[in-house]
Amino acid sequence: MRPWLALSTTVSAALFAGALTANAGATELRLEVAIPRMAVAEYHAPYLAFWLKHADSGEIVPLGLWYDDQEKWLKDLRLWWRRTGRTQSAPYDGLTGATRRPGTHSVDFSALPALAGLPAGDYELVVEAAREVGGREVVRLPFHWPADDTRTVTAKGDTELGTVTLQVGP
Repeated sequence: MRPWLALSTTVSAALFAGALTANAGATELRLEVAIPRMAVAEYHAPYLAFWLKHADSGEIVPLGLWYDDQEKWLKDLRLWWRRTGRTQSAPYDGLTGATRRPGTHSVDFSALPALAGLPAGDYELVVEAAREVGGREVVRLPFHWPADDTRTVTAKGDTELGTVTLQVGP
């Protein structure tokens, strides 16, 4: 075996073990979002914004944003824009990425630094969707942080969002 390969394998194993140890007490926050297929003449994939809202204080914690390169449409995510979007600029807080086509998509917020110092309490995970030449919809999923056991919360949108499932666990 080449010495550099042995060193690389040892370092990688040590880093992996350290990452597992560091995340052993982490709380899981995963989301699954269904974007329905629509029979419309001009279809644009929706922009989606995800954030947490503390039930008592109303404090907002941005989690993510799916959009394309047309930032002018971000204002159509009206709740997100009013509460946190207009005070931000690219790169936006949380996990960002491109819009998604119809289908079921998963996102894992567990490793976000914003969750590390999140105070215990009751929250809503808010998912807002808006489409160019389309509609707008908001779905709210209530949960308690940190979770004592694994919980699943599900909500269903009417038009722009299908089933949205949140899994929170220790």
